[in-house]
Amino acid sequence: MSGITCACGGSPALIYTCSGAADVGELADRSARQLSRDKKGAMSCLAGIGGNISGFIKSTEGADEVLVIDGCPLNCARKTLEEKGLTNFKHLMVTEIGFKKGQTEVNQENIARVCDKAAELLGLCQ
Repeated sequence: MSGITCACGGSPALIYTCSGAADVGELADRSARQLSRDKKGAMSCLAGIGGNISGFIKSTEGADEVLVIDGCPLNCARKTLEEKGLTNFKHLMVTEIGFKKGQTEVNQENIARVCDKAAELLGLCQ
């Protein structure tokens, strides 16, 4: 995360995402990667949380802001954090903003839609 700072001078949000096999999982994952490239957050490793890796858990506990992006109502990413007692996060579910599991094309336009909604949740300018 070094070298990434928010325009307001704070630390960027940590971003955890579904990377499931469904199209909406891929959309969630690729959107998180785009947010990281755009320095609107720093994608972190959901598998590290699920694997009970203390460094990931401590980083998440100490983060100023955390965003979880799930692809569908199964909410696997959200549940992974909650299982470890991590509940202080904002949550975005791709299917709640108009995408349908099994019917969503993963393209730049749709990635931008998810990124815009994520930025809105984080209170970032577009």
